[in-house]
Amino acid sequence: MKLSSSKPVRIALVTVAVGAALSGTVALVRAADGGKAPATAKPALTVTLATPEKADWPGVFSASGNIVAWQEAIIGAEANGLRINDVRAQVGDRVQAGQVLATFAPETLEAELAQAKAQVAEAEAAVAEANANADRARTLENTGALSAQQIQQFVTAAKTAEARLAAARALAKASAVRAGYTEVRAPDSGTISARTATVGQVVMGGQELFRMVRRNRLEWRGEVTAAELPKVAAGQAVTVYTPAGQAVPGKVRVIAPTVDPTTRNVQVMVDLDNASGAARAGMFGRGEFALPKSAALSLPQQSVVVKDGSAYVFVVKPDLRVSAQKVTIGRRNGERIEVVGGLPADARVVAKGAGFLNDGDLVAVAPQAATTAAAAPAKAAK
Repeated sequence: MKLSSSKPVRIALVTVAVGAALSGTVALVRAADGGKAPATAKPALTVTLATPEKADWPGVFSASGNIVAWQEAIIGAEANGLRINDVRAQVGDRVQAGQVLATFAPETLEAELAQAKAQVAEAEAAVAEANANADRARTLENTGALSAQQIQQFVTAAKTAEARLAAARALAKASAVRAGYTEVRAPDSGTISARTATVGQVVMGGQELFRMVRRNRLEWRGEVTAAELPKVAAGQAVTVYTPAGQAVPGKVRVIAPTVDPTTRNVQVMVDLDNASGAARAGMFGRGEFALPKSAALSLPQQSVVVKDGSAYVFVVKPDLRVSAQKVTIGRRNGERIEVVGGLPADARVVAKGAGFLNDGDLVAVAPQAATTAAAAPAKAAK
């Protein structure tokens, strides 16, 4: 009986000892921390803040299309069966109107011209003889030595000889023109865009040898929907962006009179001012048509995070926790983006670092950004 009564006493003593030890430990921790409980929440990121800004922005709407040559000249051989002797222009060369691009071997055409000239000389001799015979026949008309029929035959022979002379001279002129075909010349100024001419090649008449972008003029052929067509007018300013992001200014030259029955789009031809050389024929470009200015509420582009096809911003609450807010975005202007809906005008959003945050994260605000954010409402109030 004495042994059983002593067990509860020992358990109670152990419990009291453990409790005292734990209390002492907590007291030591609090003493080391200045008497305060240890903090458990730490900021996920130090961020800068921004508030939406309202300003008048030029309106734009976008379309896509191809950059092509304004006109592409096809330069071919005018003579038949000639051999290329020399090629003097390559792809990318800028040429002037009348500049020699290629030459043919002249021997064949020179021989044809010499033959034509010989035929002219032969015809001239035949005309002289026929005219002399006709003159003698006319002198014998009243003598009766020749009949009227014979005299008419001599006169007719003279006229026939003159006709043959005219034909020979025409043939000689044609041969002289053909002799000029030994040189292929540029019909206008521009840039050579393609070349098929090769030294030693025998070409046929009309065969393509070169292609040239006339006057180095390029145009952008944008595809505009029928709903947006009323916004487009001749002379309207357009900025075309190349695949590398380079901007090329232009103006609407003409609007197609018909709608494509397949795509239901209208083609708009825009003359490009390609002084920088950024645009090249064959490129695909995105064009922005300038519209009248309108009010826009904008944020820095870094504030907007695109996820799963939707745009979000992180609004900073008074307790410095962020809330992911879905917004609707619109135009872009430089480094800023328009917020069309889903965000109050006085909201404080994360300007930098938004891509590293999650909904509900605790953040720390950079002092400079906090001062700027606080000063912005004050300026607006003034």
